Amino acid sequence: MHLAWVSVYHVGGLGILALPMKAICKTQPDVGLEVCEVAEPTCGVQDVIIRVVRASICGTDLHIYHWDAWARSRLKPPVVVGHEFCGYVEAVGEGVSHLRVGDFVAAESHIVCGHCVPCRLGQAHVCLNTRILGVDVNGGFAPYVAIPAANAQRTDPTLPPEVATVQEPLGNAVHAVSAADVRGATVLITGCGAIGLFSIAVAKALGATRVIATEVRPYRAELALRMGADMVLDPTRDDVLSHILRTTDGLGVDVALEMSGHPSAIELITHAIRPGGEISLLGLFGQPVTTDLNALIFKGVHIHAIVGRRLYHTWELMQHLLQSGKLDVRPAITHVLPWCEYEQAFELLTSGQAGKIVLNWEA
Repeated sequence: MHLAWVSVYHVGGLGILALPMKAICKTQPDVGLEVCEVAEPTCGVQDVIIRVVRASICGTDLHIYHWDAWARSRLKPPVVVGHEFCGYVEAVGEGVSHLRVGDFVAAESHIVCGHCVPCRLGQAHVCLNTRILGVDVNGGFAPYVAIPAANAQRTDPTLPPEVATVQEPLGNAVHAVSAADVRGATVLITGCGAIGLFSIAVAKALGATRVIATEVRPYRAELALRMGADMVLDPTRDDVLSHILRTTDGLGVDVALEMSGHPSAIELITHAIRPGGEISLLGLFGQPVTTDLNALIFKGVHIHAIVGRRLYHTWELMQHLLQSGKLDVRPAITHVLPWCEYEQAFELLTSGQAGKIVLNWEA
């Protein structure tokens, strides 16, 4: 595979005097990514340097790769991309006391200010000054990355690195599912991308009795079954609402998790949710969505808008579930590729013939 090499970039805290390393970068406002040489990062007082062993590709990275409207409005190349990664602490800043060299950690991608009103109220996941690794500052698609120590989450070293690296998106699923009470519940999940797939296993781990999923791609529908879904329906072929009402004796589902970002899912959920049920909305919509709010109001439905992970409550719950053995997300991780095969990884994700893809930085 041909790799494009460019001059050293000194961006986002990469030290000018440090040795160069190869990283996956967005170097210019256009489709695609490049392997380029950047300087190894230097360690700030409150930072740690991570030796990356695994990184996983997010839907956000796919937006950046294709340079869509969101990416054009947000990114200012050049930047090292990637915000889902794990590795070992290589260096610790002078002001850091809770981490040591050699600790196995995973990255929380949202760098928060700690002083705005949401942060001071314990709602840092909606910090007014959030910066995102691999988007606003250099990320982890590189052998080494410097991040604030607060963003390095100590992780059980016995956890497989392919699992450790997906904790950031897994945290979105844990946040979305745990916002509702799924104990003994029938749960509907619309959309089985990576977070939708993770949500199936999380719902079961948190006590859901039955999980019904919708997915249009046969490949991901099969993954949904492997993740523990009791029923997977294709909304382009199946009468999903009739199936749900028949399965629930006409009542509807207790909890609905919207992961697709497709307007038709909102209409389905409006009719499929039972009176007094709960809805978590995580999928992002590329267009305005019309909703029959009166129907939801008269049903007394509780709606949760989900963004990121509750810092750091979600991480604690997620790591407990992983360590307890109740939560196994490995069936959703379909490919582990050498980092230099990132082009193949993005092609697979674009085609829909993949679940979660992990890049091996030790290969």
